Amino acid sequence: MSELTIKPLTNKDFSSDQEVRWCPGCGDYAILRSMQKALPNLNEKKENYMFIAGIGCSSRFPYYMDTYGFHTIHGRAPAIATGAKLANPDLQVWQITGDGDALAIGGNHFIHALRRNIDINIILFNNEIYGLTKGQFSPTSHTGIKTKSNPHGITDSPFIPTKLALGAGATFIARIPDTNPKGMQAVFLAAENHRGASLVEILQNCIIFNDKTFGDVTGKDVKHDMQIHLEHGKPMVYGKESDKGIILNGLKLEAVTIGENGITEEDLLVHDAHEEDISLHMMIANMNAPEFPVAMGVIREVKALTFDEGMKLQLEENIKTTKFKTSEDLFNSGDTWEVQ
Repeated sequence: MSELTIKPLTNKDFSSDQEVRWCPGCGDYAILRSMQKALPNLNEKKENYMFIAGIGCSSRFPYYMDTYGFHTIHGRAPAIATGAKLANPDLQVWQITGDGDALAIGGNHFIHALRRNIDINIILFNNEIYGLTKGQFSPTSHTGIKTKSNPHGITDSPFIPTKLALGAGATFIARIPDTNPKGMQAVFLAAENHRGASLVEILQNCIIFNDKTFGDVTGKDVKHDMQIHLEHGKPMVYGKESDKGIILNGLKLEAVTIGENGITEEDLLVHDAHEEDISLHMMIANMNAPEFPVAMGVIREVKALTFDEGMKLQLEENIKTTKFKTSEDLFNSGDTWEVQ
């Protein structure tokens, strides 16, 4: 069959025959569906997709995608994803992880995958709790939250995944809630089209152990005022009537209402996802409700040499300059001994 007669892929082509075993009402269902709808838009061969996961509720994801997949061990998925990408650069490698898997036991793997800028997509399901092991606090749990592992309330300060990624030198960072399927599809496509390590943080609801943890941001009655959807090159406008915005007041961001105190849309901060300096991206990533709307969409997207590209260039240069043409040349170089 010629390539011209091959039927385009659909979301059904990415749905496996496995029974989906998440709790009814879990946000993971929306994420899975959004991924299955997004991938056909990339026009890639189905055999070029690979999903790699660690441990946790989110990490069942590879079973439900009808693609190549690997369910690895706790926190170590970035290492497996890096190896897969280096071994076969044509693969579109997606790493699925949770806030516990990525930021606790997998913390070092997570930051170094971003630092190296290996060309993989990290999809971080952040529900601010350990769901699979029944409700212990995670590295992103809010200070004071009471859990089974700390019934008196935790005293830790939580990680902000996007801030951690910025500190690690990530070249692509996005955030989206599980209540926005079209937004998820858009950032998945943007992540894959980016060359380098992509982090997509999904604000995901755990209906059993941390229900409505993002309710003050994603609730129907507040979402217009508590979310701002970023677009590169566009003013940072939000609100149900698009009458609110963000300005830079000195060295700090400020939420304002258009029309008040002489503020016009021209005064608003224009989002520049391609800015090399991380200062504004760090402030945008750190906006929290209720003082600010939470930034959704692509926060940062800059170009840089990827780890896999660097390895390829290094290998090509070594092949050109090496004095060894065969393995025998290598074995017989330097001091050698003949064993009798």
